Amino acid sequence: MEMILDGVKLMVVGMVTVYIFLMIMVYCMNVMAKILAPIVAKFEKSATKPTLPASGDDSLRAAAAAVAFHENSK
Repeated sequence: MEMILDGVKLMVVGMVTVYIFLMIMVYCMNVMAKILAPIVAKFEKSATKPTLPASGDDSLRAAAAAVAFHENSK
């Protein structure tokens, strides 16, 4: 019975250690994102949205269907 309790204690210590590590990692990632945001803004290209096909244009669907048919007919 003593070995089972030791195993449970070890499991709890390990899980707490991993949880603390993950919390520290998330905090550091958020801090780095805030620090690097001004630098990234300098290097980003101007945000131009690509033109989307018209809602009545079925050429994209036709191309996807052709690719799917070709892949499944092998």
